Formats: sequence, C-alpha cells, structure tokens
Amino acid sequence: MKTDTDIRFEGILALIEVLGTVEAERFIALINRDRFDYTEWRKTQWKQETVTTPRHQSACTS
Repeated sequence: MKTDTDIRFEGILALIEVLGTVEAERFIALINRDRFDYTEWRKTQWKQETVTTPRHQSACTS
C-alpha cells in the first residue's frame, strides 16, 4: 500500500505530465479555492457520454 506522501507525489507528477507545471499549479489552486466535492463532480462528469462517444473511442485506441 502506498503512503499518503507517495500518492500526493505521484498525483502531482501526473498533473504536471498532462497539464504542464503552470496549469497543474493553476488546477490545484482552483480546487483549493472552490468548495470542490470530487465525489459529486464524478457523478455528473460523464453524464452525457456513452462508451461509443468519440472521446472514449480515442482514449481506448491511444
């Protein structure tokens, strides 16, 4: 099992890899600034998507 520190570190690295350093820091600031409920957000994040939408198809083929 990973420690909390390991998870935080890997999470930051993942954000930086996808968003770049500046956007990763901006993302963290946005999450901290807003009263962000990740669980509620996940319930509606893919509401309009299906397994056949282009976004999902491109993610599966890359």
